[in-house]
Amino acid sequence: MDRYIWEALLFKKPFGLKSRAKILLYKALGLKLGKRNRFENGRIRRATQIELGQYNAFTSGYMLWPEDAPFKGTRIKIGNYNYFNRNVMIDACGSIEIGDNNMFGPDIYITDSNHSYNGQASPKELPMQKGKVIIGNNCWIGAKVVILKDVVLGDNCVVGAGAIVTKSFPSGSVIAGVPAKIINIKKVED
Repeated sequence: MDRYIWEALLFKKPFGLKSRAKILLYKALGLKLGKRNRFENGRIRRATQIELGQYNAFTSGYMLWPEDAPFKGTRIKIGNYNYFNRNVMIDACGSIEIGDNNMFGPDIYITDSNHSYNGQASPKELPMQKGKVIIGNNCWIGAKVVILKDVVLGDNCVVGAGAIVTKSFPSGSVIAGVPAKIINIKKVED
């Protein structure tokens, strides 16, 4: 038998079956889910607060992490045809929305909230400052990027590896640095 067929049988098929089993479990727990999504090893909490389109791929180490509290709405909403590389964490206390056709590199952290601080009490005793994050369509988010509360990235943005995004950027922005700054803007043809 051909080496590639053995590779598929030994390595790809078991992961596909495991992904299908996870999908059934997630649906049973209330995850709103389009067709043909793929999940490798990772975690989802509060599945009823997450909505996914179709053809999304989550590789090893993903965490879709809505606030661990009752909530009747959607905290994490992800469109279609997105690819999430290893160890991507989406941490939502307010709302995180991701459009279509985006690519996320490894070790990315996206959050829509901050801990409060007053200099006297422990941050764990103070309320979270909740906000919103919106990532448009066709964006490329490099490895080890951090996207913080109240950021909006327009369509067709590129975020350089290691950037910390603390403010919003318009469509076509190429950003990098700590904190992230525009290094180029590409005008997208209609």
